[in-house]
Amino acid sequence: MTRATRHVTFVSIIAALGGLLFGFDTAIIAGATRFLKDQFHLGSFGEGLVVSIVLIGCMVGAMIAGTASDRLGRRRFLLISAALFFASSIGCALPRDLTQFLIFRFIGGLAIGSVSIVSPLYISEIAPARIRGALVSINQMAIVSGILIAYFVNWVLVGAGSSNWRWMFATGAAPAVIFFLLVLGIPESPRWLLKQGRESEALGVLGRVNSPDAAAVEAKSIKDALTLEEGRLGELLKPGFRTALLVGIVLAVFQQITGVNAVIYYSPRFFEAAGMVRGAAILQSTIVGAVNVLFTLVAIALVDRLGRKPMLIFGTAGMGLSFVLLGAAFKFHVFAGSWILIFTLLYTAFFAMTQGPIVWVVIAEIFPTRIRGRAMAIATAALWIADFAVSLTFPIIADKFRETSAFWLYAAMCLIDVIFIWRVLPETKGKSLEEIERHWLKNKAA
Repeated sequence: MTRATRHVTFVSIIAALGGLLFGFDTAIIAGATRFLKDQFHLGSFGEGLVVSIVLIGCMVGAMIAGTASDRLGRRRFLLISAALFFASSIGCALPRDLTQFLIFRFIGGLAIGSVSIVSPLYISEIAPARIRGALVSINQMAIVSGILIAYFVNWVLVGAGSSNWRWMFATGAAPAVIFFLLVLGIPESPRWLLKQGRESEALGVLGRVNSPDAAAVEAKSIKDALTLEEGRLGELLKPGFRTALLVGIVLAVFQQITGVNAVIYYSPRFFEAAGMVRGAAILQSTIVGAVNVLFTLVAIALVDRLGRKPMLIFGTAGMGLSFVLLGAAFKFHVFAGSWILIFTLLYTAFFAMTQGPIVWVVIAEIFPTRIRGRAMAIATAALWIADFAVSLTFPIIADKFRETSAFWLYAAMCLIDVIFIWRVLPETKGKSLEEIERHWLKNKAA
């Protein structure tokens, strides 16, 4: 590994710590939900609300972060997100009533929505094309690591008494402070710097990840692309770019309505439904988190070799099959309780090595430089809306129609997604961001 590669990898890892907080803050609710349900006497809708309120914040955060990071810079908005994570962790640990808890979970959502855009966006803009897929996938690795840490914290604290859920949330404060301090030491995105006319600073950043000659060529390519762009959101509705917008939104929505957050947020619930006691159910969720991390490593190793499109088709088909089997296990009782865990792990493995990281890679790649932040905001807000719908409705569907109906619905969504990816998604492996942009311009008939 060259010095330049080590540098850009190190910087990407720091930016990806936002993803770790993203994963932790979303998943910590999985272990706390049943205790919150007892604490605040929640029904099915209330249970869905305490889980999904964070996602309303995510939608707002995503929309704000896209425009604000285009104006203020990627690095500065990562610092703002770290401060919001800290406030949310402390606030959720110390609420006097349900309303206060919901307010601070919403603030946590603002932070999650912000880093869900800005962390992969920053990495995609600083990474060389040859390793961009792997480096953006580090962000997903951080997300699933945060999920695993949250599951482990839940398991450790499950027997800590009536205030155990408060400690679960409080543990997020320390990594938020660490993230803030580390981001202070990383450079701004070179593409954002060039967009602001700060060419010498941009060349300095590019020169640390490329040779001086390659940095100059890269800077010229970025400036040429910026010259051709108008910088207005309406540009995405022009022929060519509107296809990019469609691809980004559809991929983002289907990443969620294929059921991942039913697994992340509610796996302890359906492990309990399969006959496990609460502590064991939370431990099984920790195993799900470990598989998520392991197979995200597979994605990092393969995404720049095999390409985005074939991996997405393979993984989404596997996810659908896993939900068919999981639904059958609940419906027909043809498998023992341990098979519930096996089918859940199978789904998680397929998701982790394909849909989980690669959708984020694609939506960080496909939009024009000058409005990439705002365009990603639209796609990411659509993702959070879909996540909210899944998170709010799963307990309602499960209580009224049983878990089987939800699992088979998600399987059908996987089939539709496979068809869309096969027919519409272009391959972006090995292409610079400017080459991808020119691809859309060459296909103006779309």
